[in-house]
Amino acid sequence: MRIGKFSMVAVLSAATMLMAQAPPAGAPGGGRGRGGPRISFWVSSPAWPDGGFVPMHHAGAQGGDNKSPAFEFHWNLGTDPGTAPDTLKTYAVILHDVQNSGNKTTADTLHWSAFNIPGTATGMPEGLGAGTLPDGTTNGPGIRAGSYFGPGAGPGPVHHYVFEFYALDTKLDLPATATRDDLLKAMDGHVIGKAAYFGRFPEPPAK
Repeated sequence: MRIGKFSMVAVLSAATMLMAQAPPAGAPGGGRGRGGPRISFWVSSPAWPDGGFVPMHHAGAQGGDNKSPAFEFHWNLGTDPGTAPDTLKTYAVILHDVQNSGNKTTADTLHWSAFNIPGTATGMPEGLGAGTLPDGTTNGPGIRAGSYFGPGAGPGPVHHYVFEFYALDTKLDLPATATRDDLLKAMDGHVIGKAAYFGRFPEPPAK
């Protein structure tokens, strides 16, 4: 079968375009359409299984002990254990009730936040103290500004809570009196890892 000059040019042009669009091997997304493993941040807790019911020990109302839960920080390279990036400086955490909305807005209920947790930390202890701690950890905005306030929804439909953790490449220059918006704006552009841990409250009574 003979191929005309015009058809040959079209075939060569299409092949050239495909080669130009393909990322080089070893680049993110390159090499057989996939990049190498990426560093990722995640958290675990001995307090309750991720997505499980929050014990009264960590509840902020309904007779709870209002003790902040312990968390452990982890870094992975793909599926293998890894180390935190050299750029890591601090962590921050935000606890909010995603089931609430106030004053007919999309804003949910912020229970607690903390920032400037040292990047050298491997986790957070149970029962974190209030205010600014000796290691620089600062309790920020929340229901009780400057201290932890755990889940506390009353009887009725179960509420869903999320602890959002941010790994940052900077130390935040914020006062303890900063607002949630202040905190989010200060973190914007500095997030090098993010993790979440979920809890439900209250646990339905046993039947």
